[in-house]
Amino acid sequence: MSGWLNPLFVKPKKETAQRSSSQIEPAATSAATTPSTSAEGALPSAPNSSPGLPPVLGSAIHWSQTYDVCVCHSPVDIKEAICLVSYLENPSRGLRCFLQHRDANLGGAIATEICQAVQSSHCCALLITPNFLLDDWCHYMIHQALSEGPMSKLIIPLVFNLSHAQYPHALRFYHYKDLSKNPERGYTQVYKTVLKYLEDMVEKSSAFS
Repeated sequence: MSGWLNPLFVKPKKETAQRSSSQIEPAATSAATTPSTSAEGALPSAPNSSPGLPPVLGSAIHWSQTYDVCVCHSPVDIKEAICLVSYLENPSRGLRCFLQHRDANLGGAIATEICQAVQSSHCCALLITPNFLLDDWCHYMIHQALSEGPMSKLIIPLVFNLSHAQYPHALRFYHYKDLSKNPERGYTQVYKTVLKYLEDMVEKSSAFS
């Protein structure tokens, strides 16, 4: 795990229209910029995918949102959230994640920041722990994610040190991934799930074009 877990809250370097590093920055840094469109309502032109990355990460569908995964978590569970983000944003995987402590606008209203983060992400990963269940803003994140899906947003519930009986009733129709016993295996499942979702989106877009 130490091979891909980077120092906490270090600003990642940015390439053209792509965040390629897995390091973490403070909350003072604003969210990544959405790639511009050439015409109103049109998908942005897709930057070339880096060598070795799945082709779908170079697609216009992929770049139609600022982030691939909005990671929702309790502030108490920031270490676990950083582990997940560091894994997904590793240059060998190439995903873009929203992490509130790093990407939210300084001084912005929490409700507004959460709404914008969910709306500008392909997927929402809910890191559900006992701390998550005690946080009112985390419950708000659940309902915001549900309000955007399931048709337009992929919701990925992740449980950590949580019993089945504690699983939120609002998510009863969503199968969760348990990170408690083997976190890295769970991170791999999240990565594959996001890629499959993007591939399905590209396929559906091709079918209607």
